[in-house]
Amino acid sequence: MAAIPIFIVTYVALALGRIPGLKSDRVAATIVGAAAMVVFRVLTFEEAERAVDGGTLSLLFGMMIISAALDVSGVFALTGFYVMRRAKNPMTLLIAVSTAAAVLSAMMINDVICLAFTPLVLHICDALECEPKPYLIALATSSNIGSVATITGNPQNILIASLSHISYGRFALALLPVTVVALALNVVIIRVVYKSELTKPFSHPARSAPPHVQRADLVKAVLVGAGVLVAFMVGVPPALAALVGGSSMLLTRATEPKELYARTDWTLLALFASLFVVVAGIEHIGLAAELASAFTVLRADTVFGLSALTALLSNLVSNVPAVMVLKTAVPHLPDPETAWLTLAMASTLAGNLTLSGSLATIIVVERAQERTKITFGDFLKVGAPSAVVSVALGALWLSLR
Repeated sequence: MAAIPIFIVTYVALALGRIPGLKSDRVAATIVGAAAMVVFRVLTFEEAERAVDGGTLSLLFGMMIISAALDVSGVFALTGFYVMRRAKNPMTLLIAVSTAAAVLSAMMINDVICLAFTPLVLHICDALECEPKPYLIALATSSNIGSVATITGNPQNILIASLSHISYGRFALALLPVTVVALALNVVIIRVVYKSELTKPFSHPARSAPPHVQRADLVKAVLVGAGVLVAFMVGVPPALAALVGGSSMLLTRATEPKELYARTDWTLLALFASLFVVVAGIEHIGLAAELASAFTVLRADTVFGLSALTALLSNLVSNVPAVMVLKTAVPHLPDPETAWLTLAMASTLAGNLTLSGSLATIIVVERAQERTKITFGDFLKVGAPSAVVSVALGALWLSLR
């Protein structure tokens, strides 16, 4: 059958980051894989169309537009400036960076927070004449940790929420405690690893001016963002709330909509749509039931087993593709809701294991490279213990819950 080799080639390309022998990247691999599922008649064109989950894509797109509007209006820059400006010593700055990144990532997509905060952290560190590396690592790891808490924190949570239909409040109630403990643990680990940098007092306070903002756009973006979060909590379908909020941000006198489009990750939307088709091809040949049986053998039908499998697969092929393939078996497990929550927790926290484990981390490293170089080893010293212990604690919490 063509479905299995197409699936294997697609996921090997996802793991390698490219199609072997070609310059084509991960997104290209998934698009080719989706097309192959139709060309080789694994799925009809109509079946491929139905496989694409419009609700997930709508929720993701709407949140991208809202996050972009908050960024353009200066909300993230202003929030970060006032939080970090009040830091009197290295530890309070570390805690401020970690908390701000985690809280904002829980409300909006973490990748956008890292895009907005990386230059701000560098600016503050330059003003204070301190080494930015521990604060940048804190930004990357904390944004991943904070995004665990809600369905809108990261792309994989958006996917899981759309498939599981777990409400915003119920999702947050289950995973917010994991986020709080993991964030505190992460700060302690950074403090231990970068003890010498974090015990030196600042030579003088930062005297930077607040960032320039468009007041009218800022107020509108905050009101719309808050309104969408309230809509989530009161039970409005997330995709509908996000689309209405996102579309309202495109009605503006001051900001060109193309500024928001430029901050929208269209390649991620293409990746999602294509993976839906690739995975549908596997489901079409009945692999979901077989995968569920394999889960039992591997003990992945337990919280700890599923956490370990998810963490491993997330670091092999990235968290979104990992969730996409594991979703086929979750409905067949004894406790699907706990399994969905485990999938969200482990796929996100495992992103801190290595420098390439999450897009948020890559964004921070790439945006900061002209000022400071964060090596694989630099990140591993913090990320590996943080990821391993936080995933274990998350699995313990969900198993007891």
